[in-house]
Amino acid sequence: MSIDNFSVESSNKPVIGIPLGDPAGIGPEIVVKALTKESIYKFIKPVVIGSRDAVDKALKICGLDSRVNDIKDVSEGFYNKNTVNLIDFEDVDVSGVVAGKVQAMGGEAAYSYIKHSVELAQKGMIDAVATTPINKESLKMAGIDCIGHTEIFAELTNTNDPLTMFEVRDLRVFFLTRHVSLKQACELVNKEKVLSYIQRCTKALELLGIKEGTMAVAGLNPHSGEHGLFGTEEVEHIEPAVREAISMGYRVEGPIGADSVFYLALKGRYNSVLSLYHDQGHIATKTLDFERTIAITVGLPFLRTSVDHGTAFDIAGTGKASETSMVEALLKAGKYALGYLKNVSK
Repeated sequence: MSIDNFSVESSNKPVIGIPLGDPAGIGPEIVVKALTKESIYKFIKPVVIGSRDAVDKALKICGLDSRVNDIKDVSEGFYNKNTVNLIDFEDVDVSGVVAGKVQAMGGEAAYSYIKHSVELAQKGMIDAVATTPINKESLKMAGIDCIGHTEIFAELTNTNDPLTMFEVRDLRVFFLTRHVSLKQACELVNKEKVLSYIQRCTKALELLGIKEGTMAVAGLNPHSGEHGLFGTEEVEHIEPAVREAISMGYRVEGPIGADSVFYLALKGRYNSVLSLYHDQGHIATKTLDFERTIAITVGLPFLRTSVDHGTAFDIAGTGKASETSMVEALLKAGKYALGYLKNVSK
C-alpha cells in the first residue's frame, strides 16, 4: 500500500477492531496471517473480535505459532508481530463449524462478531472496524435478514443509507446504485439522485479529510450518450445535476465517459469518481488491483473498511488464502480512522 505521508506516533496509533467473519470461510485464516506482518504495527493496534476456537483452528491450518492473548480491554493488548489480541465474548460456540460449508452456525457467529465490534466502537474502545468476509446464505439460515455487511452496520448504528467508497492506489470510487439489476440501475439514474450523491460523496470525502480536488461523474451510455445519440440520460438527468451542483459551489465535472474517467482519476485529475452502477466501478477498481481494492463505509459513527472478496468456501480450511486484502484493509483503517472520528463528531 502507498501510505503517502501517513505515519503515527506510538501513543496515537488507532485501535482497529477485526471481527472474524464467517468462521467457515477464510476470514480467520487471513486475519492470523495479516497479524504476522510487522509493517501494520507501525500504524495500528489490531484487536480481533471472535471465537478462540476459530482463531486456534486458523493458526493450525496456516502453520503459525502466533501467541493468542485473550483480553477484555484493549489496554491489555501486546501490539507486536505474531500476537493475536483476542476479545472473545464467548456467546457463540463454533466448535462444530465445518470449513467451506454454508451453515447457520457460521452466519450466527459472523453476526455476533459484527454486533460486538459495533458495541466496542460505540463505547470508544476501538477507533475503526476492518471486516472480513461473511456469507449471505449463512446469514439467512441463521435468521439474519440483512443481506450484507453495510446493511448490518447501518441497522446496528441506526444509520440511514451509509455510502460505500472503493479505494485502490490513488483511485476512489463511489456508487450511485449497488445491488440492483442493471435495468433498475439505469432507471435510478435521475437528476435528483445524482445531485444528492454529489452532495453526499463530497461530504464523505471531507469526513475522510479529503477537501481538495474535483469529483467526476461517470457517463452512463457509450461516450456519455453523444448528446442524445446513444441515450438521453446524460442530457436529461446527469448534465443538469452537475450544472446545479456547480452552481451550489460543488467542485464536480461530468458526465465523463466511463472508458476514460477512471484512468483520469487514477492519474490525479479527479479526487474521486461517482460510478453510476455496481459493475461500472467494480470492474475499474478490481482490474487495476483486485487484492488491494478496499471498501470503505462512510456515514457510520466510526469508520469501517473491508476486504472486497468473499468467504472463498472452495479454499477455506486449506491455508491457501492470501492475506493481502486484509493487510490493506487494516492499513486503510489506520490511515483514516482518527481523522474520521474527529470530523464525524463536529
